[in-house]
Amino acid sequence: MELILNKAWFTLDKTEDAWSIRTEDLSDYEGSHFRQVFLPHDWALEYPFSKEYSSGTGYVRGGTGYYRIPADIPEDLKDSDITLIFEGVYKRCRVWMNQYYLGDHANGYTSFSFDVSHAILFGKPNYITVEVNHEDISDSRWYTGSGIERPVKLLIQPKVHEKFSERAFSAVPVYDGPGRGSDSEKKDSGASGSSDSVNIRINHVLVNNTSYEETVNVRDFLDGKLISERTLKLSAGEETFLDTGIEKNNKDRALRLWSPETPVLYEWKSVVTTDTGLKDELTEKVGITETHFDPDKGFFCNGIPMKLKGVCLHEDCGSFGNAVPKNVWESRLKLLKEMGVNTIRMSHNPHSNCLYELCDEMGFFVIDEIFDEWEGPKNKWWQGHNVYPPRHQGYYLDYPLWHEKDIESFVKSRRSHPSVILWSIGNEIDYPNDPYCHRSFSQMTGNNDAGKPAAERMYDEKKPDAVRLKTLIKELSGLVRKYDCIRPVTLAFAFPELSSKIGLFEDLDVIGYNYKEQYYEQDHKLFPDKPIFGSENGHEYSQWRYVLDNEFISGQCLWTGIDYLGETKLWPERGSHAGHMTTAGIPKAEYYFRKSLFSDEPFVKLAAMKASENKTGYGFSFSWNHKDGELIDVEAYSNLPEVELFLNEKSLGIRKRDERGRFSWQVPFEAGTLKAVAADGPSGKEYSDSLITHGDETVIRTQLIDRGLKADENSVYQILVTLADGNGNPVCDRDIELCAQIEGEAVFLHMDSGDLSDTTPYTEKIRRTYEGNLMLYVRSTGVTGDISAELKPADCSTGGDPAGGKVSGCKLCFSSDGV
Repeated sequence: MELILNKAWFTLDKTEDAWSIRTEDLSDYEGSHFRQVFLPHDWALEYPFSKEYSSGTGYVRGGTGYYRIPADIPEDLKDSDITLIFEGVYKRCRVWMNQYYLGDHANGYTSFSFDVSHAILFGKPNYITVEVNHEDISDSRWYTGSGIERPVKLLIQPKVHEKFSERAFSAVPVYDGPGRGSDSEKKDSGASGSSDSVNIRINHVLVNNTSYEETVNVRDFLDGKLISERTLKLSAGEETFLDTGIEKNNKDRALRLWSPETPVLYEWKSVVTTDTGLKDELTEKVGITETHFDPDKGFFCNGIPMKLKGVCLHEDCGSFGNAVPKNVWESRLKLLKEMGVNTIRMSHNPHSNCLYELCDEMGFFVIDEIFDEWEGPKNKWWQGHNVYPPRHQGYYLDYPLWHEKDIESFVKSRRSHPSVILWSIGNEIDYPNDPYCHRSFSQMTGNNDAGKPAAERMYDEKKPDAVRLKTLIKELSGLVRKYDCIRPVTLAFAFPELSSKIGLFEDLDVIGYNYKEQYYEQDHKLFPDKPIFGSENGHEYSQWRYVLDNEFISGQCLWTGIDYLGETKLWPERGSHAGHMTTAGIPKAEYYFRKSLFSDEPFVKLAAMKASENKTGYGFSFSWNHKDGELIDVEAYSNLPEVELFLNEKSLGIRKRDERGRFSWQVPFEAGTLKAVAADGPSGKEYSDSLITHGDETVIRTQLIDRGLKADENSVYQILVTLADGNGNPVCDRDIELCAQIEGEAVFLHMDSGDLSDTTPYTEKIRRTYEGNLMLYVRSTGVTGDISAELKPADCSTGGDPAGGKVSGCKLCFSSDGV
């Protein structure tokens, strides 16, 4: 039985001995300004941005926060064992329950738990106190947020039970016949098909916390069908490990394989019972799949070769910070799926469990990553990127004491997910002179060193020797394999030209390269037994060609899938524009370019920008409103071989994909309709897209993203706000400051336009659109009832339109079930 704890009292005011408070209502507690919040909770974005904070983490507030979480446990559960589980608290927290001190946890990204059976008051109010210390706000190179950012729950079990943290399930297909497991036989079955049988391995740890011996029966079910049963005796206080191997016949092809194309999941349920009537049940979703990396042939899923079409993701979703509802991630992953993405690299830390669940459900491979630094501190930019001097706060201070526990939590929490294919023990730990260097390079330049002083690139014998990393890689790889011997171990290298020469590849199964495609071929020859993939890559077409043109390269992971907070260059920018979507979850032009490379679904999309502003080849938009005769660069994105462009029904020529992977024209502007047409050769079907010059009138439009959402008092709805003219044509070349008003069974949460230079607090009810878009988020306050969201110009006296045209507001009404 699980009890989700999703309400708490919270304050950032210093509260001495907060753990000793027994008052139920803290609204006026001794001036500490406690307020009620929902969990998960990230306090960093509830306060104004400030240049006085750290650029690396997004110019947001840190501090020390105090949470008081109520929990009611019925009297009839007094003979239970109860575990308090935190999925993630950023960071350095201390935890009490009913004035019992339980312990601390340093890492903000790994889960942890406490046995609280001794501290529970059954049938009476219980209070959990959590002190969260994030005073060192320059502790990361990107946004981290602050607070209890992931779910909290109580797991209630009988005295004889299975330890939830030790469960493990794996299931791989087996192919019978003359060529048992041959590639041809696997191809016949298909990556998403089935197999002759399935090898299943299940791990349990059982405990008997009674005062007497118990006869224990353990049964495992897959979608309700019994697959394993064992009976044993457990002495009082005994704990035992069970490792069960099963080869299940699948001649009837009833069990299907998990893959990105068909992410088939099954419910694995374990039932533990005793002769004295105790019963414990744990369930989770699992899949049947087999993946491996071949040094010459690349990556395989269920015997079928595939390219990893990946993106890197940080954990924030714009205005949510790191406390992101599952349905928000789901809507963003749907867009990435449509873009053709099949792989997510969790950069550069374990993410919330809901994201792994979605990857299982929706069909994404996962490269899971644990650290961005080990015992050596990286530079943390706090007054702008590469603006010296840096600070050296961060995880390295906790690494010596905590890295073993963090690796254990990292692997055990994720190892039953069919989506997880690779464990990464670190990101760019070998980044040149940050802090490691080596005498073989008198000067070292990293991939993100623009503007770095020359002196900072020179070899310095006082800095740590990069050879030290070989010992650490061996230790960390061994720790990962201790808890999972199935999946390979990798590291994302920033400076392979050195790392390959000093033995850093030796203890890794797969080698990840960050922006170093030029070394693929030579290192494939030097290390013929090591599979290679792009663990972090730029957006250029040439970098994807490395993957397509070399069978041995398993794939690439683009930096990044979605814009993220932090790692910003200079105030007032608050984040990185490296994504294919904005922080509001709105696709950019670059999204469609990548879709043309990753997706097989035929399409065409148009974008344009002034030729005079096209300095980098990026920044195209979907506007066709310019000055007459002005030269405009036009790009079409398509996975079809040819695209023809028309302006007001006059052909401007047919283009094939150019050296940048795009279909390009330069056009003198003329108001009207710009149209791209592409034909699918085999079917003859035409696909088209248009940009249309919009009129002066502006209409505010809304769209509920979460139709049919199962409502509760904590449900979050996403409302997409767009600007159009009176004929419905998008208006994305001028922006309007809008005001939101929410009525009914919901409250306003925040708005995000995706504009990372807008320093308006997300919690303000007034915000300017960005390229004609805005995302509004509201939280329901009940399971039934009506909700209305009204958007209108913030400056009603002028209509709010900087161009002086008329602006029409919009009111969206829906019920709390999303209809």
